[in-house]
Amino acid sequence: MPSPILVIHGGCGAITRAEMSAAREAGFLDSLRASLVAGWAVLRGGGTSLDAVTAAVVVMEDDPNFNAGHGAAFHEQGGHELDASIMEGARGLAGAVAAARRIRNPVKVVAELLRRGADPLMLAGDGADIWAEANGFAMVENAHFSTAWRRDALAKIQSRAKAGTLEAAPDADKHGTVGAVALDSAGHLAAATSTGGYTGKTLGRIGDSPIIGAGTWADDATCAISATGKGEFFIRKMLAHEIHARMRWGGRSLAQACDEMVHGELEGWAAGAGLVALDHAGNFVLPFNTEGMYRGHATSAGIDVAIYRD
Repeated sequence: MPSPILVIHGGCGAITRAEMSAAREAGFLDSLRASLVAGWAVLRGGGTSLDAVTAAVVVMEDDPNFNAGHGAAFHEQGGHELDASIMEGARGLAGAVAAARRIRNPVKVVAELLRRGADPLMLAGDGADIWAEANGFAMVENAHFSTAWRRDALAKIQSRAKAGTLEAAPDADKHGTVGAVALDSAGHLAAATSTGGYTGKTLGRIGDSPIIGAGTWADDATCAISATGKGEFFIRKMLAHEIHARMRWGGRSLAQACDEMVHGELEGWAAGAGLVALDHAGNFVLPFNTEGMYRGHATSAGIDVAIYRD
């Protein structure tokens, strides 16, 4: 069996290098390490890949540096709607929530949906909140997810929309997602993704993050994927499943399949995109076509984190 591995991302909507202070960069890197430490502790103790990706994502949902949970982007009406999903590679079970408004840690809820047999597999809106509360999960007021940084980003996006310069907005003001993929000591893969959507999004808009096969995928025969970027493009391409399909039926390696999508088809659409991917043999890649992507990995050799290409 390959050694356990955990790979995470905190979104490809990174602050540009020109605008990133040394202190802010250090804070992001510390946040990534904290997520890796939590997930790696599960794997190092013989835990499952499912529990490892859940633990890693919980840390990022509670960290205001990331667009998931506390720190989520504001939608057009000044509130928050949260999306998340999870999938395990052994049986193909999954769980998802979309447009949740009061669940403190959506990844915990989607993991429970999976464990209960993925029926229902996806819950949305008030139904997701009601189910989570009835089943004992921590609930918060919607304002819990608000931060000054994201409120400022909403004001900037709305101003650009009025001026007709929305496309020129930096990725950090537009979107972000968190996610994790893991391989455990039993050889099983899992993937999880969580997001607050994109800044100024239409109320009720659902992106790729809660859609199995678009933003999240895991299959022990091929790979585990968690994606970040403009979800509308990922849904149209069924990005995560497409990578799996190219490996399983097209004979591509993990690196080839990911490169063809992120640096080929999506870049051709001018779609900002990134992902973390891990195969059943323990190979992993972290491609992105934006200026930066918050990312890192943990193995028996240690922890490594990065934001920019160098």
